[in-house]
Amino acid sequence: MAQNFTYNDLEINVGDTVRVHQEISEGKKTRVQVFEGLVIAIKNREVNKTFTVRKIASGSVGVEKIFPLMMPSIKKIEVKRRGEVKRSKLYYLRDKVGKAASRVKEKSLFAQAKKTA
Repeated sequence: MAQNFTYNDLEINVGDTVRVHQEISEGKKTRVQVFEGLVIAIKNREVNKTFTVRKIASGSVGVEKIFPLMMPSIKKIEVKRRGEVKRSKLYYLRDKVGKAASRVKEKSLFAQAKKTA
């Protein structure tokens, strides 16, 4: 099971909070829509790789979106926060309500510095 993937020299892991910039075309106009949430799953390999992003919308409603990695409408992916998790799939967050649904322990700076050294 995949726990991470690389997109434009940026490593993204399960548990990270990301912003996915996706180009949406409505008639003749195009715009960029940003979807920010927690990466709860990464599936498959190579060209078929997909990742699932979950955010909590207004009214404590969870919204999930599955993005194919090679989708041409994805313009940019930003990592807002690195998360430290012990599972490859975070489906248990679906049962949580409120702030607990998006709470994942943040990677410490010490652990990141230790990896680079």
